[in-house]
Amino acid sequence: MKKLISGIAQFQKTLFKDHEKLFAELARQQKPEVMFITCSDSRIDPNLLTQTNPGDLFICRNAGNIVPPHSLTTGGITASIEFGTSVLGVKHIVICGHTDCGAMKGAMNPGAIKHLPHVSNWLANTAAAVARVEARNDSLTQDHLLELTEENVILQLQHLETHPPVAAKLARGELMLHGWVYDIEHGEVYCYEKNSRGFVPVAEHYAHIMANSGSTPVAA
Repeated sequence: MKKLISGIAQFQKTLFKDHEKLFAELARQQKPEVMFITCSDSRIDPNLLTQTNPGDLFICRNAGNIVPPHSLTTGGITASIEFGTSVLGVKHIVICGHTDCGAMKGAMNPGAIKHLPHVSNWLANTAAAVARVEARNDSLTQDHLLELTEENVILQLQHLETHPPVAAKLARGELMLHGWVYDIEHGEVYCYEKNSRGFVPVAEHYAHIMANSGSTPVAA
């Protein structure tokens, strides 16, 4: 906690003072262009990774960057998707997985988490991804962790499309979905390409955007 409290003091003295106009604007409204759904893992910092400012991302986090299929049962992710698309009007939704994901390890080895009933129930939302990877291999081992992480991102994108406001926005061409996997050790982001069902580096997938980038973030 000492680190957190010291950080708040430093924020108030420096960063906040340097960007008071931005924070004054954010105090009245938010207009994020991107909804960013990622894992709760402490090693993932969406704003640091994307070098974005406060107000740029509508962030939702949970174990395994999971989007349950739409149902009549209200949940935090479902409500956030509804709010982000129908009220905030986000233009993009990113689902971002990451390497060495503990949730994916649990999904691969359900026996190891049977004493965690809520975690086990939550990870049932990855079952189809586990089945796909298992069907392509003789057995599931740590060697298949990245493959499962990627397959899970693909599955959650499919789940996302079952949510009515997402389906409607996609039908009108008002929304784009993106599947990413962040390599923590190497700082690389790999992006899903639907046609090939493969993941390629961000610089390759978004080459047209990278060529025109040049914005300066509030915090490095």
